[in-house]
Amino acid sequence: MHVEEPYPRKLSDWRLFRANRPALVPNVGVVPYDLNTPLFSDYAGKYRFVWMPPGTSAKYAEDETFEFPVGTIFAKTFAFPLNGPNAPEKLIETRLLLRGKTGWVALPYVWDAGQREATLQLVPDPVPIRYTEASGQTRDFTYFIPNVNDCKQCHEHNKALEPIGPKARNLNKNYLYADGPANQLARWTQAGYLQGAPDPSAAPKVAQWDDPASGTLDARARAYLDNNCAHCHQPAGSAGYSGLDLRTTQTDERKVGSYKIPTSAGRVGSLKFDVLPGRPDESILLARMEATKPKIMMPQIGRSVVHVEGAALVREWIASLRDPEMQKTKGRNTASRVASSLPKTP
Repeated sequence: MHVEEPYPRKLSDWRLFRANRPALVPNVGVVPYDLNTPLFSDYAGKYRFVWMPPGTSAKYAEDETFEFPVGTIFAKTFAFPLNGPNAPEKLIETRLLLRGKTGWVALPYVWDAGQREATLQLVPDPVPIRYTEASGQTRDFTYFIPNVNDCKQCHEHNKALEPIGPKARNLNKNYLYADGPANQLARWTQAGYLQGAPDPSAAPKVAQWDDPASGTLDARARAYLDNNCAHCHQPAGSAGYSGLDLRTTQTDERKVGSYKIPTSAGRVGSLKFDVLPGRPDESILLARMEATKPKIMMPQIGRSVVHVEGAALVREWIASLRDPEMQKTKGRNTASRVASSLPKTP
């Protein structure tokens, strides 16, 4: 495999797939995978694959991204539906993340109109998207493919590029492989792609954001924020200066946003706090999620439309948070009423 420049101009030259249609068919050793709660990207369908050089494997980590060997390739393809019943999806781009000799490299490949080949484009052009869902809703927007420099905004960790999704808590789920369903951590271990992993029952696991059966409202909302926001909003991320830490492993409510006053660059209108418990409409976090204007919307790249269902989940979560100041006020009022009802001592 190519671990340094010049990189192949055509995606097919990487030999990751045997065929593009009717689906991306991986070659031997290329393993498909999925995440419990994935990153939202304008309602795009996503197809993820990983390949590692023979005889190498990733080292398990409980909370952080695994340590991957030189030569590892992650491939993620983005696709949107075509109009019409049972119509196939249209492949838009395939992003490769390669572990080179000196670090990770991001390579965007854009699919041609005939869906036969994807070509390396370091600065891709925007793509118009228009389709009608089964529900009758039409989606019509411009899809922006991040360029190589854009990738750094999300994938930068301690000032170096690295994968985001392949963590134990995201991979700990069943995947329907060609030979049947199996836990991904177990399958990666069986394939020789992962060493040091415990039994899946002992590994961390985040909830599925849109499945109430997978966890509480708090667990699902925190999982959503972890995978859509925390790659930047954590101490080692590109937005670490903000002081907002949206990882699921963060337990300090103030660092997660409650009553946290934003930095000057993080202000939105007259809103005062990143998260105001019990008051979603007064929370900067939700205002940014529901915005589409540049410099206000979050994430700043990777989406053009609002994730309506994701924003609704976070709205419900903020509304459910207890406001300690209101609780104190209620407590004082209750104490006053009790005191006034007691008989006077002579």
